[in-house]
Parts: sequence; structure tokens; C-alpha cells
Amino acid sequence: MFENNPIPSIWLIAIALNTVLGAIALLLPRKVLTTAGIWHAWILGILVWGCLGWQGYVVIVSYLVIGSGVTRIGKDIKEAKGIAEKRDGARGPENLWGSAATGAICAIGEALAPHPLWTLAYVASLSTKLADTAASEIGKAYGKSTFLITTLRPVPAGTEGAVSLEGTIAGIFGALAIASIGLTVGLLTNAWDLLFCAIAAFVATNIESLIGATLQGRYDWLTNELVNGINTTIGAAIAVLIAVAL
Repeated sequence: MFENNPIPSIWLIAIALNTVLGAIALLLPRKVLTTAGIWHAWILGILVWGCLGWQGYVVIVSYLVIGSGVTRIGKDIKEAKGIAEKRDGARGPENLWGSAATGAICAIGEALAPHPLWTLAYVASLSTKLADTAASEIGKAYGKSTFLITTLRPVPAGTEGAVSLEGTIAGIFGALAIASIGLTVGLLTNAWDLLFCAIAAFVATNIESLIGATLQGRYDWLTNELVNGINTTIGAAIAVLIAVAL
């Protein structure tokens, strides 16, 4: 069967690499992902490598590693406040796809109809998610003053829709970090794309805060994971719109 329709080597590499990394992850005593999350990451990793090659894989793994590290910053402070991430920060399937579904769609789009806007959208979606993670986690741990985005009224750290100066700055650096990796590996075509990703991430993250402050508490179906998906989609779309407009 494979003599006439051989599996492209890029997919074989993707399967082999992710199988090895998945096995290692399952054996580690301290996990970045839950067991179910590792299996879903195996699928996502194969998809990303197969569609975008090692370049796309480096970007999404960088997001996972940096994002997991940021989640653990100030862990004791957040635990004392009762606002630390559950499962010691380990991501499950719902977290994984909430963060990366938009990126996966962009990767498939690039494989089916190659265009620089697909890779820009891919990097922008992950830049947006890391911006959101950094803003939230740094703000919860080290935000000196936390305000509700709709009223600017002081609220406790960890409140849905809350923002802080420290968190906002951390979010900008997070977005630039992923965008810089995207530029380094060649998924972004020029330095302007860094700015597009940072602007898109900033706007999308604040829109997410607005959703959290106004809508999320009203509807049970509007989960954190769904809001994350909306957030990354907005970030990807804004980056593409800016690039097309300019």
C-alpha cells in the first residue's frame, strides 16, 4: 500500500519524535501535562511538525515550556492566596486545545494553502496565549494593584477581568518572546511581524479580560478553555488584519 502512496518522511519523523518525547514525559515524576494531556500533545505535536516542520514545533514547544515555567513563578504566593493553578500547573487536554486549537488550524491552513499570513497567524495565536498566561500569573503573584478592566475598581488578584501593570508588562514580554522565536526560525518574515504579534496579543488579552469581567460569570458554557480559544483566535486575526492593512 505504501509503495504507491508512501508516507512523507516529515510525518514519519513527527510520529517517531513525538512518540519518544511522549514516552519520556509519561515517565517523568513531575509532569508539565497530565497523562491525558500528554496523549493529546502527542497528536498536536505530530500535526504541527507535519504541517509546519521543525520550525512550527519549536515555537509551540517554546510556548509550552515558557508558559509552564511562568505558571510556577510565585507559586507559594498564589497558593497562599488560594489562586494557584490546579494540578500543580499541569495542563490537561482542555487546557492544551484551548491554548493551541487556533494554532493547529493555522498549521493545517499553511499545509493546505501555503501563505505567510498562516504562519503569522500561528505565531500570533501562541504569542497571545503566552501574553495571557504571563499577564495572569505574574499579576496574581506580584501585581501591587489589581483593577477590574471595566470599571478600574480595585479587586483581589485572580478576579476574572482583573488587570495589573506588572501583569500587563509581563504579557508584552511574553508575546515578544514567542514572536522572537518565530522570527528566528523563519515563520515570521520580517521584524515588523514582531510588532504585529505584540499589538495583537495586547489587544486580544484585554478583550479576554473584558469577556471575563462581563460575560464569563453569566454563562456556564463560557469556560476558561473556550475563552482561551476566543482569545487566541482574536490575536491571530488582529495580527493578520494589521499585516494586510499595512
